[in-house]
Amino acid sequence: MQYLVSVIDDKTGSGTEEEMVAIRAFNERLRAGGHWVFAAGLAAPETSTVIDARGEEPVLTDGPFIESKEHMAGLWIIEAPDLDVALELMTAGSKACNRRLEVRPLLFV
Repeated sequence: MQYLVSVIDDKTGSGTEEEMVAIRAFNERLRAGGHWVFAAGLAAPETSTVIDARGEEPVLTDGPFIESKEHMAGLWIIEAPDLDVALELMTAGSKACNRRLEVRPLLFV
C-alpha cells in the first residue's frame, strides 16, 4: 500500500543544514528498505494557484486554498505493507526533518 506523508511547517525554506543531512540519511533508509516512491519539498503557499472549474467558467485564484499558520511544506510517497509499518517509518521521518507529519493512505480509482 502507498501512503502520502505531508510535512507540516509554519515557515518556508526553514530546513537547517543539519536537518537536510538527517533527511537525506532517512531517504536512503527508505530506499534501502524498499519503501521509497517519491519525495519533494514545496514552494511557499503564496506561489500557489487555486483552480475551480465546477461552474460555467473556471475561476483561478492566487494564493493558498486555506489561510493558515501552518502549511504543507513537502511530501513523501512511501510504500509499506500496512499502516503500522508506515507510522513506524515516518516516526523516524518526523525526527529526521524535525517537523510534524501527516500520514494518509493513497486511494487508487
